[in-house]
Amino acid sequence: MKIPVSEFLVRFMERMGIQYIFGMPGAHILPVYDALHGASIKTVLAKHEQGAAFMAGGLARATGGIGACIATAGPGATNLVTGIANAHADRLPVLAITGETSTHIFGRGGLQESSGEGGAVDQVALFQSITHYARLVERTDYLVNVLNQVAQVLRSGKPGPVLLSLPFNVQKETLDASLLDEIYIPESSSPGPLPRSDVKALARRLVEARHPVIVAGYGCIRAGVQPLLEQLANRLGAHVATSLKAKGAIDECSPLALGSLGVTSGGHAYRHIRENADLLLFLGAAFNERTSYTWKPELLEGRTLIQVDLDPTRLGRVFQPHLALAADLGELLPALLEELNLLGIGEVGQQPAGKKEESGWMLAGSEFLTGFGLVERFFRELKARAPGHLMVFDDNIIFAQNFFQVGGKHRYFPNSGISSLGHAIPAAIGARFANEAPTVAVLGDGGFQMCGMELMTAVNYKIPLTVVLFNNGTMGLIRKNQYQQYSQRYIDCDFVNPDYAKLAEAFGIVHHRVEEETDLEPVFQALDLENGINLVEILIDRNAFPDYQTSR
Repeated sequence: MKIPVSEFLVRFMERMGIQYIFGMPGAHILPVYDALHGASIKTVLAKHEQGAAFMAGGLARATGGIGACIATAGPGATNLVTGIANAHADRLPVLAITGETSTHIFGRGGLQESSGEGGAVDQVALFQSITHYARLVERTDYLVNVLNQVAQVLRSGKPGPVLLSLPFNVQKETLDASLLDEIYIPESSSPGPLPRSDVKALARRLVEARHPVIVAGYGCIRAGVQPLLEQLANRLGAHVATSLKAKGAIDECSPLALGSLGVTSGGHAYRHIRENADLLLFLGAAFNERTSYTWKPELLEGRTLIQVDLDPTRLGRVFQPHLALAADLGELLPALLEELNLLGIGEVGQQPAGKKEESGWMLAGSEFLTGFGLVERFFRELKARAPGHLMVFDDNIIFAQNFFQVGGKHRYFPNSGISSLGHAIPAAIGARFANEAPTVAVLGDGGFQMCGMELMTAVNYKIPLTVVLFNNGTMGLIRKNQYQQYSQRYIDCDFVNPDYAKLAEAFGIVHHRVEEETDLEPVFQALDLENGINLVEILIDRNAFPDYQTSR
């Protein structure tokens, strides 16, 4: 049976397990939208294509599945770029589909033509450096080959975004539906069997260490090995520091938790490593600029270094390990725990955790962020009152990194990637579509004004969401830098905010304003985290700056 390419593509996406696609229709992508009309995939109309790409990325991060976004040619496609670049930096499996003018007018100056012919913008070229695979599909005879490539990338152990650009006339051409069966959709991939000798060597090094410290990276979150990580830490009596993206890989209420390691943290993990560690075990941690304190040599010198990563290209990229293993953490950790059993290394008894206010890394955060007592109290109340499985998408980063303990079923998603302001709201919306958990987006007033209209997407689809907005009338990081490094010559950092109470009223959502600590109790009493759409505005001083620096 012959079916249009547009329908063929939609059936392929259904087979890939895609449940939602975020975007905005336009004339050059309408055949695909028409094929989506009766499909099992639910379409979500965003307010801007950048928001659609962020939503797709947020869904991919929260679920581990494939996110998808769709836009028309020209400005629709170019508006996706920032969100796809963010997905590329975070290695998220995101499928981006864009339209294109019909092939017979390539090079003739068609409206929104982006073919790269005759001086037109080449939209596929724009995406080539921020995708793992990008293709303009000009004919149907190789479409199956293209979709095979798409499936391999999106389901690989090293996923990333993919772009498919489809000319209008190609979308309407037909091909045999049976060709779908020629597309191989892998379940997953891994580096292959892990040699037992490697596991033995790793176990021996860990047992010989007097004070091992585990540095857990996002690879632990991606592999879903948090319980195994905690077992390993308990067996070894090893403290655990995490990268920012891996915050919560070990319950941060645990006495073995050092909090996150990095320049914007209070420095507790850094000091513990400097003063105590004789071995560092990096598990799925890239040891990037933020985590490494701009690759500070004092963190590594004189210590045994072991690096485990799914991606072999990351091994030895920024430091030379004494032992390096390319391995799936989901396979390695059970094998390692079994080997420790054979060596007679049983469970090390944990001391019960003290009050969370007495946690070492929390105290360090308090000292590091003097002048932000209201924010600290807010996050502590949020942790205490949050129901069950809470998802927090965070643009601001510094406050939650130091004040919010992630444990149990809570999940924390910092704005990593390329750190685009405004990311938190659309990413949280995308995640909430696929994961029915109370969801919070944390950001500043500058970031809010970049993607704030996506709140109406939540309203339109009745997606519960709580937005925590820090109002200081300035681009805080820019003002901090201009204060510390440019002799307080402030330029283009301060601005006037709208009346957020009236804005929330116009959106039809609930507004709460927090000016002092006495406001917190009534706000939390009234706040519906599970079913409401809320805007919580917290006033902070524009001249109070986090006291972090790379030498900390």
